[in-house]
Amino acid sequence: MSKTYDSLHMGRSSIDLYSNDIGTPFVEIDSFAAYVGGSPTNISVGGRRLGLKTALLTAVGADPVGDFILHFLNKEGVETRFIPRKPAHRTSAAVLGIEPPDKFPLVFYRDNCADINLNIDDVLAAPVGDCKMFQFAGTNLSLEPSLSATMFAAELARDAGATVIFDVDFRPDQWHDVRAFGVVARSVLRLVDVVIGTEDEINAAMLSDVSQMSLTHSQVSDTKVAGDTRSAIEVMLQLGPEAVVEKIGPEGARIHLNDGIVIDAPGFPVEVTNILGAGDAFGGGFVYGLVNDWGWYKSARLGNACGAIVVTEHGCANFMPTMPEVEAFVAPYGGLDS
Repeated sequence: MSKTYDSLHMGRSSIDLYSNDIGTPFVEIDSFAAYVGGSPTNISVGGRRLGLKTALLTAVGADPVGDFILHFLNKEGVETRFIPRKPAHRTSAAVLGIEPPDKFPLVFYRDNCADINLNIDDVLAAPVGDCKMFQFAGTNLSLEPSLSATMFAAELARDAGATVIFDVDFRPDQWHDVRAFGVVARSVLRLVDVVIGTEDEINAAMLSDVSQMSLTHSQVSDTKVAGDTRSAIEVMLQLGPEAVVEKIGPEGARIHLNDGIVIDAPGFPVEVTNILGAGDAFGGGFVYGLVNDWGWYKSARLGNACGAIVVTEHGCANFMPTMPEVEAFVAPYGGLDS
């Protein structure tokens, strides 16, 4: 069935302020670079740069930060007609320190933010039934009215024949309790075809260990969420999805299918500058592959390549690769099919 948009992405958007002083402790940062961010926003840009026709359903305030985000998206060619402006709310922000290889302190400013106030009327005004892929993020589910609006959108998209993709996007400080995240994440799985998440995100969504369930969000922020990831994925698949895509960092991605097949798609070795945005770059590449019927392996390899490129850069959306850039990057490794 013909659709106007290859993919529609729903969820958060922000101005991202990234430290220019790489390797410097957060308290000693002198300046920041301003980029556009937010997981679904990044993925929409990543897909667009590769060649997809993408649309974004987020919300921004009636403020200069909202202008900044919309200006960037319009230059990129992402469809912004369905992004409402909410004068009673602020466009969100994120501030990041960069201390590679493994320290990236991140602070979200999302009190009274516009995108978490997306509602069902905003969904009805968007082309949810006119896209091949509908992707949303777990942070959407942290508060109303975005929670019910997102679930409503997933229902509409699935009824219209779209593939529904749930990027777990577990941000502990956006939840009052990790158990609340798990309850809501599990409730949406019946509407989902593909889940994308890291080991920690999958375990958080399927958390069953009583001792771990007592953790507060502040504790989880600094603690790996324990669990038997393989068992968690098996249960997750029983709740509805066709596939769970486990992002495993430098090793690449592992696709778990509901028929028991597991597909390993290796990553690409690079020197890391900033890990934030790698998962979103993966998402843009992976969605591109699915739209073009590349199959699980090659789609994940493209996602891995996009992620590897972005971790060598300073920011997220602004540094998403084009297809010629990806092709040049993967050529020494034998291409995406190897």
